[in-house]
Amino acid sequence: MRIDLHTHSKVSDGTDAPAELVARAAESGLDVVALTDHDTFDGLDEAAAAGERLGVRVIRGAELSTSRAGHSVHLLAYGVDEEDPALTAEMIKIREGRSGRLSPVLAKLAELGVPVTEEQVLVHVGTSPSVGRPHIADALVAAGHVANRTEAFDRFLADGGPAHVARYTVELERGIDLVHQARGVAVIAHPWGRGRKRLLPPEVLERLVDEHGLDGVEVDHQDHDPAERKELRRLGARLGLIMTGSSDYHGVGKIDHDLGCNTTDPDMFARLQELSALR
Repeated sequence: MRIDLHTHSKVSDGTDAPAELVARAAESGLDVVALTDHDTFDGLDEAAAAGERLGVRVIRGAELSTSRAGHSVHLLAYGVDEEDPALTAEMIKIREGRSGRLSPVLAKLAELGVPVTEEQVLVHVGTSPSVGRPHIADALVAAGHVANRTEAFDRFLADGGPAHVARYTVELERGIDLVHQARGVAVIAHPWGRGRKRLLPPEVLERLVDEHGLDGVEVDHQDHDPAERKELRRLGARLGLIMTGSSDYHGVGKIDHDLGCNTTDPDMFARLQELSALR
């Protein structure tokens, strides 16, 4: 069984419609795929319907924007009550915060000599309920300022970058609690990717397990090198965490993240499903 538990559609910042993503998952030989768009459940029904037609099991999820010590941390939420009032209220605030920073980011880009207009960005938003940095990155690519999203983030848009503007996010600990209150399973996405190990060292992950019941960590991800994966796997085993593997697929919006490039062990997936059923 081939299982990919972290993907994005154009409902957030991917480039495929949810049904197209599931069709590509089938073509890629995946048996199970989770749609985990940023801070929204809007694409899940379309994805699930496509999964039924194509024989791919679709796991309903989302990727919640959280933070720790002022730095971004992404929290995957599986099997939550999608109408839970506290969780949905926070997701709305997050989406509003993301859209609200568009103008100041564009002002900074103009000052840096790589101007794009709001209209140029909105071309790339499509059905997404909010405007995110990847949409700004796509506008920079289309304007010829950068070659791809990766360069846009590395040069301008990453946390702490010259065009970065802070926005509203949920504290990581509260995010885990919100997912649990909504009867879901909470897994930190790519916890050590792009230098985040200093933000989430082993002792912090252990405290999140002890004090907030963190359920899992994404181990096999393109942002983790072999040594990080090995250490995370040892740590996860010691802490009793569910350990997942995923592509973090964004269609053509993210290089080297093809569907199924990393997968989740079926035994770990079974644990996730059992825990979700219990809640």
